[in-house]
Amino acid sequence: MASTEESRETDTSVENIAPAAKVRLTWRDRLRSIFTWKVLKMVVLGQSLSVLICGTSVTSTLLEAEYKVSTPTAQSFLNYVLLALVFTIPLVRRSGDDNIKVILKRRWWKYILVALIDVEANYLVVKAYQYTTLTSIQLLDCVTIPVVLVLSWIFLHSRFKWVHYGGIAVCLLGVGSLVGADLLSGRDHVGGSDKLLGDMLCLMGASLYGVSNVAEEYVVRHFTRVEFLGMLGLFGSVICGLQLAILERHELATIQWSWQVALLFIGFAICLFALYTIFPTVIKLSSAVVVNLSILTADLYTLFIGLFLFHYVYHGLYFLAFVLIVFGVIIYSTKPTSEAPPRDYQAMPADSADRGDDGASRQPLTVSQNLEQGTLGDDQEQRHRDANRTLAQELSGSAVDVMA
Repeated sequence: MASTEESRETDTSVENIAPAAKVRLTWRDRLRSIFTWKVLKMVVLGQSLSVLICGTSVTSTLLEAEYKVSTPTAQSFLNYVLLALVFTIPLVRRSGDDNIKVILKRRWWKYILVALIDVEANYLVVKAYQYTTLTSIQLLDCVTIPVVLVLSWIFLHSRFKWVHYGGIAVCLLGVGSLVGADLLSGRDHVGGSDKLLGDMLCLMGASLYGVSNVAEEYVVRHFTRVEFLGMLGLFGSVICGLQLAILERHELATIQWSWQVALLFIGFAICLFALYTIFPTVIKLSSAVVVNLSILTADLYTLFIGLFLFHYVYHGLYFLAFVLIVFGVIIYSTKPTSEAPPRDYQAMPADSADRGDDGASRQPLTVSQNLEQGTLGDDQEQRHRDANRTLAQELSGSAVDVMA
């Protein structure tokens, strides 16, 4: 009898250890798992970036259409100066590894390269509008997405799933609807004085945007947002100022200044400064791929404002394009990308909530330490499985004793 009671007690303990039955999720539960607060926040922040890009596009169009002013370098120069004033000066006050002297000593040439790429990307894409059609720019501007995918795979070690490629495909369908709407409404006839040159400028600018965005994601994940924007403002101001003096000094001299022109210059600079300030935060919450997918709707916001300012023609495909792009971003954001660091890779100090932007440094974690932590977790699971196996063997032995 004692052995029988012992076996019953053991059965009860085994039942407690046994895994629980899987619960079938309803369609409402699945929708809640997809439309989480994190996904919705990324969608809202991504659309805020699109609105800011729309602001830069509208102010540039007004400057060129109403006042015959086409100075992309001069307009960007104000943005880099603002970045330097707001983010470079705080780096001077910081101590330790986040001080500007230490940053310049270790990574000065890298930030010069990133600033040069960023300045030329802005210049080339804006310049392309003078030579090619709007439809070509909308299509060729999508080259940024595969560039970001490839560079994220190589340098950020991101690994994408089929759901990510599906989300990208849906967003590109939205771009196709946007282009189709432009063709049907007649907006594709804007520009086109030298289509081949304009297409090449747009391709180069879009590719440089991809390089700049991946570099930005790397910096904000391994260092700080203030460091990236401060260095970009510092070197961007110098590079942009030199380019302005070389390429656009005659255009600046011929501008007929008025309060309207000055206001449009200031509006462009404020929109671009806000875009650069928010951009790293959205990249850190999501990724460079998600951000570039989200800002595909910028042309749609420009269209909606252009209905009143430039008398654009509305077409129903524009609304379909907006829905497809947003839905594609949501599909992409349902699953996080995985990382596969190389064997000898050493992680840099992350700009996490523990560090913030206060400049406090912490020791880097190597991959071997991360693997060691993962091994400890695997050992615990193995000991748990061995305990269950031993318990099952004791049960079978007790049952044989009872039968005997």
